[in-house]
This record gives sequence, structure tokens and C-alpha cells, in this order.
Amino acid sequence: MPVASDDPDIGSDTPPDAPALPINELFTSLQGEGKLAGVPSVFVRTSGCNLRCWFCDSYHTSWEPTGGWLTIDEIVERVEKSEADHVVLTGGEPMIHDECEQLLAALDERGYHTTVETNGTIYRETPIDLASISPKLASSTPTQEKDPKGDGEWADRHEDRRIDLDVLAELVEDYDHQLKFVVTGPEDMPEIEKLLKRLDERTATTIEQTDVLLMPEGTTREELAETRTRVAELASEYGYRYTPRLHVDLWNDEPGT
Repeated sequence: MPVASDDPDIGSDTPPDAPALPINELFTSLQGEGKLAGVPSVFVRTSGCNLRCWFCDSYHTSWEPTGGWLTIDEIVERVEKSEADHVVLTGGEPMIHDECEQLLAALDERGYHTTVETNGTIYRETPIDLASISPKLASSTPTQEKDPKGDGEWADRHEDRRIDLDVLAELVEDYDHQLKFVVTGPEDMPEIEKLLKRLDERTATTIEQTDVLLMPEGTTREELAETRTRVAELASEYGYRYTPRLHVDLWNDEPGT
């Protein structure tokens, strides 16, 4: 898993006086997931999360948050060194940080197209071109058997926080969006269907099937080999889109990809 502290240039150990974010990684690659898969992108990965999915593919932003502090100006300066005009703000959960609003505003002023990867539990009124919302299903809860640390300490907190229909409705209504579900198997589908129905009833915006993406769980090529075909078949069966994890197919679980 990527560990930002391995990069001596990632930032300072303590928060500076200026507006700043704890950054785990900052790199240029191809967007690996969703509607914009394959698009050259700058990834700004913040550290810290309000949930604890047992299968988290950025363990060092959630279970063991690591990183260094960069000011908003420093982040923008690094983004501008890349030729990519698409920026992905991800985590962890980037929306837990107030300063993400200033970063997104600064990127918007400079003409960048931004995607925010979020679990959909926090709403912010800020420039976002694509809200990539990944509601966490019951299968994500770190029960004691699945908890990476083995103690199940986060199970109740995660379960209580993982879905906020009011926030999901606001995000769907206010932003261009995709609803991206990590699918572990067919048993996830009834929950997805029920959630989409409840969300559709809660909003003035119709949830389009083309905005619903099913993504196989897995952080290595070997894991995806076991899940991708099954999830693709579910997407076809239910009429939703399938999204690959292109970065895993190309670079496995290598940091900075």
C-alpha cells in the first residue's frame, strides 16, 4: 500500500499556519475507475477517513493514516507541473477536511476538471465537476473476522456512518455524479437496488442507470481475476455500467499509480 512518508518531499510533519491538507500521495497517472477511466489525471490523495472498509485499497489513509502537510498553494503548484488537466481529489475521505473547499476553488479558477472521490457521507458546497460517490454497503463493514487489525473495534462506528441518505440526495441533486459501488458478490445487489430506490424517492433528480457503476472488489490482479467476470455479469443482468480498476490491471498494487 502507498505510504506517503516514504516520499521525503511530500510535506511537513506538522500543519503549517497557511491553509493546508494532509497528503498521502500526489502523482500523475491514468484515472483507473469510473466514467473517466483512462484519462490522464493528477491524483491528490488526502489522509484520514471517517469510515473503515475492511477492503480499503488505501489502507494508509484510513486504518493507519500517514502523510505530510502541504499548503493549498503548494498542492496547486505541484498540480501545475503536470500536463494533465484533470485532477482527482481522493483519500481516505477528502471531504472531512474543510480545506478541500479552498483547493477545489483554486483548481476551478485555473480551469481544471475535478473529480472528487467520496463515500457520500459529507456534503460540501464547492466546485466539483464530477462527484464520484461510492456508498459503502453492508459487506464493507469490518466485522471481527474481516477487520485488518482483528479486533472489530470499528464495526459499529462504520455501520452507523456508512450511509447518509440526506447527504447522498444533496450530492446527486447538486453535482454531475456517478454512483460507484464496490461489489463483493451477488448478495450485494438487493442492498444496491433498495438504496437506489430510496435515493430516487428522496431526490428531485432521477437516478439514471448509466450513472450507476459496479466495480469488482480487489486491490491486486489476482484478486480482480476472481471477481471481475462475476461483477461484469451482474452489471449486464441489472442494466448498470461495469467499471474496471484499470490501474490495478496495468500496475497491480504499485504505489503512485
